[in-house]
Amino acid sequence: MPVSAATETKLREAMDRLLAGQPLHTDGALTKENLAREAKVSHATLYRAEEVLAGWEAKVARPVLRTPGEVQRDETIAELRKRLREALAKNGELQGKLDALATVTANLYFENRELKKKQAGRGQGRVAILPASGPWKE
Repeated sequence: MPVSAATETKLREAMDRLLAGQPLHTDGALTKENLAREAKVSHATLYRAEEVLAGWEAKVARPVLRTPGEVQRDETIAELRKRLREALAKNGELQGKLDALATVTANLYFENRELKKKQAGRGQGRVAILPASGPWKE
């Protein structure tokens, strides 16, 4: 079933705006979906307009899937994902080092406590007082 003359006119005007790079209702990507949106018709209506679609296919031989803004956005996202992966890898490495240092610190703390206990048991508070004069003094 063909479309009405008014619908065909809306589709042709939308096609002209998209091809001229002056969209009113879309991001400007040269896709059939945007053509339907720009004309404010359903996708089914667009596909019934066979003459308009033939004209679209002739003018848009190789449809552009992404606009330059979308390409830039996708490149930025890819770069940020790469940096995030690197940061997470570095974070994992540093967390491993931190865990190892925490283990060493805990071991040293308990060894120090044991040595202080042994030292306290040995000396029982004995303090040796050195004479004020001696061979070390001149």
